[in-house]
Amino acid sequence: MIAALLLQVSLAAAAARGASPAPAAAAARSDAPTAVRAARSAGGIAVDGDLSDAAWQQAAPIANFVQREPAEGAAPTERTTVRILFDDDAIYVAAELHDTQPDSVRALLARRDTRSPSDAFYVFLDSYRDRRSGFYFGVNAAGTQYDGTLFNDDWDDDTWDGVWQAAVRRTPEGWAAELRIPYSQLRFRAGAEQEWGINFKRDIARKNEYDYLVYTPQNGSGFVSRFPALVGLTGVHAPRRLEVLPYVTGRAEFLRHDAGDPYNDGSRYRPGVGADVKMGLGPNLTLSGTVNPDFGQVEVDPAVVNLSDVEVFFQERRPFFVEGANLFEFGYGGSNNFWGFNWGGPQFLYTRRIGRAPRGSLPDASFSDVPQGTHILGAAKVSGRVGSWNVGTLSALTQREFARLTALDEAGGPARQWRAEVEPLASYNVIRAQKEVDGGRQGIGVLGTATQRFFGDRRLDAEMNRGAYAVGLDGWTFLDRGRVWVLNGWAGSSLVTGTPERMLALQRNSTHYFQRPDARHVRVDSAATSLFGWGGRLTLNKQKGNTMVNAALGVIDPGLELNDLGFAPRTDMVNAHAVVGYRWTKPTRWYQRASVNTALFSSWDFGGNNTWAGVFHTGNLTLRNFWRPRWRVAVNPRTVNVRATRGGPAILNQPGVELGGGFSSDDRKLLTFGVELSLNRFANGADRSWGVETWAEWKPTQRLQLMFGPSLFRNVDGAQYVGTFADPLATATYGNRYVFGDLRQTTLSANVRLNWIFTPKLSLELFTQPFVSSGEYATLKELRRPRSFDFLRYGTEGSTWDRASGTVDPDGAGPAAPIGVGNPDFTFASLRGNAVLRWEYAPGSTLFLVWTHNRSAANAVGRFAPGRAFDDLFATPADNVLMVKFTYWWNPS
Repeated sequence: MIAALLLQVSLAAAAARGASPAPAAAAARSDAPTAVRAARSAGGIAVDGDLSDAAWQQAAPIANFVQREPAEGAAPTERTTVRILFDDDAIYVAAELHDTQPDSVRALLARRDTRSPSDAFYVFLDSYRDRRSGFYFGVNAAGTQYDGTLFNDDWDDDTWDGVWQAAVRRTPEGWAAELRIPYSQLRFRAGAEQEWGINFKRDIARKNEYDYLVYTPQNGSGFVSRFPALVGLTGVHAPRRLEVLPYVTGRAEFLRHDAGDPYNDGSRYRPGVGADVKMGLGPNLTLSGTVNPDFGQVEVDPAVVNLSDVEVFFQERRPFFVEGANLFEFGYGGSNNFWGFNWGGPQFLYTRRIGRAPRGSLPDASFSDVPQGTHILGAAKVSGRVGSWNVGTLSALTQREFARLTALDEAGGPARQWRAEVEPLASYNVIRAQKEVDGGRQGIGVLGTATQRFFGDRRLDAEMNRGAYAVGLDGWTFLDRGRVWVLNGWAGSSLVTGTPERMLALQRNSTHYFQRPDARHVRVDSAATSLFGWGGRLTLNKQKGNTMVNAALGVIDPGLELNDLGFAPRTDMVNAHAVVGYRWTKPTRWYQRASVNTALFSSWDFGGNNTWAGVFHTGNLTLRNFWRPRWRVAVNPRTVNVRATRGGPAILNQPGVELGGGFSSDDRKLLTFGVELSLNRFANGADRSWGVETWAEWKPTQRLQLMFGPSLFRNVDGAQYVGTFADPLATATYGNRYVFGDLRQTTLSANVRLNWIFTPKLSLELFTQPFVSSGEYATLKELRRPRSFDFLRYGTEGSTWDRASGTVDPDGAGPAAPIGVGNPDFTFASLRGNAVLRWEYAPGSTLFLVWTHNRSAANAVGRFAPGRAFDDLFATPADNVLMVKFTYWWNPS
């Protein structure tokens, strides 16, 4: 239905436009160049930052830059001249970056792709000339390189790392940059004469000035579509593309262990070998493959204490899966702005499912050895173009994993040793295709995923889906000639298969909760061997102008299940919002720019329950000194909570107000800082939480950066779920007692980073996160009746609560049996971090030295005492892992 509506709107918009072709996106100024010319080099060019080579005099200078910030449309305060040359192997760009105060040029070293408040120069290339995608290459005045891909006209992704050269040099007039970009790193159509799109950007850090050849107005949209043509590229041919990146590793693990553990004496040593390959499949497709991939240099995940029923989402950080991930973006084409209010937007692809920790249960044993992750035997991606379609595929195969187990006899000797399967052999597959029509005015795409598991142990049949499949259709259409209004949408469905035992568990888990006793629109089917679901969303966005409008309607069917290869922690939702706002983009005496937005939003389940709603207002300012204050306010009415009892009856959400705000200082300075505050106040003690996050970044030298970000949160939750306990006497609540608590939780943490950049190719990065969270339950209570916020507090009205024994009795001497709830109080402390020494000793070839540290401690004390918690933490043994990884980039072409 959604796909049909998209098609109807697209046809209607096309009919309204008539048969005449629409002009390209309007330029930001009337004198914007329509084309720039490259010249063929008559001699060799040494990429050293010295622009006195005679070859550069063959190229025509390009100098008509314009400001985007801080004075949009004004002439630049400093002069920039760019020249372009090419030969049979590469394109060359030289930039003379004049400065009337050359000693004020900012040149701070940073690791590749890490932005710093430095002067910089960028080249943007639309080598397909599709006006929606491309590549960018940049270098700052200290020699740090930046590169990535452009997509969806307005967006960029820095996860792609090309192999190219850049050099900079300080001059009496400012500084100079020289770039060599091999054709092997680009993708372009075959042809004797090429026409690409091109743009340039210059950053002048001390002035917060950004100059472009052609820019996007701050109240506009479209970036790649504005590029002038790059002409003169004759006799250019795509080379044979083959890149091989073999690696070897050595890994030493020093781990916590129990006395007598036959599998872990505290140390392990593991060598490794593997390879990544990139190969051209014709002129427009690239095969990327990996065999026995290693991800040891990846940063650790942050610590969390999750008391909700929703899975925590962690970002993908593994290089093979991160690079080119935008190819598989689903549902986000065409529009440049997507809002969400309580929208549990499903992701059809979440690559952290591939290679995650084994999930099979363990038989009873005295000692066990379980792999930390599922080993990826191999993975491959194909990306590029087939005709007018952008395509991408991903396939990965993970091996069957076993836990080693030992059971001791009564005398303490080993009675039996065996292995148990904890993760089956599995295949993961994704295909993505997208086609743009009429110069990007319309687009349509399809995404399909398939997961198949091959069980060796039938015990796992009841614990995992045997097969999981999903397919989605997405697209967009602009509704007017000026590309101001765009309608975006997607629709998709899923099907999972497995045994009746597995499907029963799936229907009852926290994603679906089919067993809710007061729900009439879902029911548990104990004989089911499959589960089908669907979802979709339509978004309307105003792309340009000072007035902002965004609206959306989304639906997630109760049966949608994507968590084998995607991420969808909540289902059973109908969600809608409407946002209006205004932005001021012309500087005044006291601000640089400003914006305000106000939204109405609401969510329902398929049974008609209004599960969340409210009014949301936010504002942002950039002052003339480039400090950035911001604020937000949300007002929420009383609604229905169908998840609080974890599959039981609904309760009521209380009305309340959420406040927040903060500021960040001028990021040009060597010392920058900011703060973020939050405050919640909901009726009847439902939520009285507050939090403060601060951060500071200090750059004492050109090579050193120190970042420190402490945070403190106080969560006072008047209805924290504790457990469900069967009791046939609890007739008002369907034969179960739903126990909650008044939780007082305090969490203190900090993110600390130290980056020491020796050269643009050699860096040392340190990260650590101390974390402590304590939760104390002041009261335990049970829900009196569904669809209320009315509780019986244990210890009143004849009920009892023995905190020492962890026992409650709902009616004291009455007929109801006592309930053993235990002691839910807790303190959890951890310290985790890593150190990464990275040396790119040759283009594309890297040596990593990595140390990872992790320690944690927990107890049943709810009082917040960070000193005591960290004393216990440092008395606990830690896990330490040391790794060396050596890669070599080989390009035989």
